[in-house]
Amino acid sequence: MPSPWGQPVTEPASLAALGWSEFFQSQLGPEDEGLEPRRISSVHRTRLAAISEHGTEQLTLQPHANTGEFAVGDWVLAEPDTDLLIRRLDRKALLQRRTEGKDNQLAAANVDTLFIVTSCNADFNPSRLERYLALANQAGTEPVIVLTKADTVDDAKTYEQQAMALQRDLAVVVLNGRSPDAVGALAPWCGAGRTVALVGSSGVGKSTLVNTLAGPDRENVQETGGIREHDSKGRHTTTARSLHAIAGGGWVIDTPGMRTLYVSDASFGIETLFAEITDLAPFCRFRDCTHAHEPGCAVQKAVKDGTLSADRLDRWRKLSEENVQNTPVQTGPRGNKQPAGRKKKY
Repeated sequence: MPSPWGQPVTEPASLAALGWSEFFQSQLGPEDEGLEPRRISSVHRTRLAAISEHGTEQLTLQPHANTGEFAVGDWVLAEPDTDLLIRRLDRKALLQRRTEGKDNQLAAANVDTLFIVTSCNADFNPSRLERYLALANQAGTEPVIVLTKADTVDDAKTYEQQAMALQRDLAVVVLNGRSPDAVGALAPWCGAGRTVALVGSSGVGKSTLVNTLAGPDRENVQETGGIREHDSKGRHTTTARSLHAIAGGGWVIDTPGMRTLYVSDASFGIETLFAEITDLAPFCRFRDCTHAHEPGCAVQKAVKDGTLSADRLDRWRKLSEENVQNTPVQTGPRGNKQPAGRKKKY
C-alpha cells in the first residue's frame, strides 16, 4: 500500500542491507542501549521518514527540532516504541550545495558514489560538471559521470572523451537511461548496503534512471518530463530528495534538478579536480603564485608548452575565486581570520 507520507515503501531489511557499517556501530555507547538505528528516507518541512529493519516509519521529532539539519541517507537513533528521534550519528560523507544568498543546503548523506548525470546534447557543459565534481570530491564520495540519451546522437564518443578529461582517473558511463542495460552499466557501483545519489540539471534523465534502477515492480514511480528542443532544458519533475531501493541491491537518492550550483568551502575538492595544476604549483618560483603573471610560474609554462589547456586554467581560476568569495571566514586565535574548510596541500 502506498505510504501516506509520500516516502518510498520498503520491505523489512537487515541493517547491513540498509547501509549500516562498523563506522556507525563504533559510535554507539552504553547510553544508547534500547535505541534503534534508522535511516532517513525523506525530509519534509515538518517531518522525517525513515527505514529500519521493520520497514518504513515516520519519526517523532523533539520540540524545536529543525528538519533542515537532517539529510536523506542520515543514520539516526530512535526510541522503538515512540519513534522519537534521539540523535543523529556522524556521517561518512555529506553532499551539500550553496544557493545564491542562502546557507549550504544538505543534499544527501552517507553516499558511496555520486552519479553526475548529464545528457549527450546541449546540456553537456564542462564547467558545470566540474562544479559537481568539486562537490563530490569535497564530500568524500566517489564521482562518476553518467552520460544519458546516448541513443539520440550518432556518436557519443566525443562527449565521453570530453568528460574523461575533466578529472584524473574519472569513471564515465555512457548509456540509455530507459534501457534495462543501464542497470548492468552502473552495477559496479551498486549492490547490497551501498548508496548512490544522482545529481544533474532538470531534463537529463535522473528520474528515468531512478525508475530503471528501482525495477518494474516498484510502487512509487518517479514522474518524468520532456525537454525543450531549442536548448535541451528540462522541467523540474523531482521536487524532493528521497531514498529508493535498487532492484539488484543497494539504495539510490534522487535530487531535484539544479539550474545553478555555487561553490563554497571546497578547496580540497577543487585541488582534486584540477590535480594537474595542484601538482605543478610547488614548482612555481613563488609560494603564493596565482599562475597569472608571475615569473617562474610552472603552470603558465605548461600552458605555453601545450601540456595544459588555457581554458582549463581559466576555469580553475574562476572556480577558485568563487570558492574564496563564498566560503565563510572563521575567527582564529587573537582575532585572526582563517578560511574555513580543509587546508591546502601546498
